[in-house]
Amino acid sequence: MHHFSARPIVVTGAAGLIGSALIWALNRRGVDDIIAVDRLDESEKWRHLVPLRFVDYVDADDFADAIGEHPDVFGNIGTVFHLGACSSTTERDADYLMRNNYEYTKVLAHWAVGRDTRFVYASSAATYGALEDDLSDEMDLRALRPLNMYAYSKQLFDLYAQRSGMSEQILGLKYFNVFGPNEDHKGDMRSVVCKAFEQIRAGGSVKLFKSYRPEFRDGEQRRDFIYVKDAVEMTLAVGLSDASGLINIGSGLAQTWLDLVRPIFAALALPERIEFIEMPELLQPKYQYSTQARIERLRASGYNAPIAPLADAVQDYVSNYLQPGRVLDPAQPEALTVR
Repeated sequence: MHHFSARPIVVTGAAGLIGSALIWALNRRGVDDIIAVDRLDESEKWRHLVPLRFVDYVDADDFADAIGEHPDVFGNIGTVFHLGACSSTTERDADYLMRNNYEYTKVLAHWAVGRDTRFVYASSAATYGALEDDLSDEMDLRALRPLNMYAYSKQLFDLYAQRSGMSEQILGLKYFNVFGPNEDHKGDMRSVVCKAFEQIRAGGSVKLFKSYRPEFRDGEQRRDFIYVKDAVEMTLAVGLSDASGLINIGSGLAQTWLDLVRPIFAALALPERIEFIEMPELLQPKYQYSTQARIERLRASGYNAPIAPLADAVQDYVSNYLQPGRVLDPAQPEALTVR
């Protein structure tokens, strides 16, 4: 077993959705011996760091350079949560994705393993490609066929870790459809909850894609949605365990887009107005109609906490963060606390 209070922690992607939520969850446990690593671009994601407690902030490129020159420069690091990446599924610069998502992860993983530092990194459910339902983290990685360059950059490191034998010493997390506070900087990669809230607030209705498969009615395409508060509790739990390899981070339940957006109307006390629109032709061949994580390995690692019902999670997000414009703040009481 591992302990977070004994040695410093590094969190990359510290200002992002999962990274900032992870620091928030650590702070709520009284842990603040954290080095926050990220690239603060022209977005407003720096705001997510303001309420959080950590001992230092380091630019991601500076961090890699520093550990390359002096591996012990940041002291005896206990755990690295490598959550930083370009997560855009529409990014077309393959060289950038390879450098940022693949090569950078290799550098950090080798550094951590060489120093007996726990290394937990973000893989992605996108690596499953067009597969639907019953998505197992024990599947043969070589059989997977990612559909975009982002997913492929993640898949490449999973394969590298397995081929090198490193996967027996590190842990990769295949995050499914994570949503929640501190995602406002993600542009088109924001969750449907965030986008739908803005549509409903502006015009009283929300637009969803029509279905082009007869077995799925409009709005009944399904995803494994997971609230970011649940996702970081799972991340911390498996980080403390001795689990290695790959573990799915999801709810284990496929729910519809209608299940996702209807609680937004309820939270805003507005009548439901849902419009179904045509899906762009380029997207239709790549569109997944259902995803559902297999979470047996997650449960076997010792994570037995209940997972927040989707309606409750959406209500919490809308009422306590989107409406008041709040970010995650460890000093603020939580209406929905997942433990």
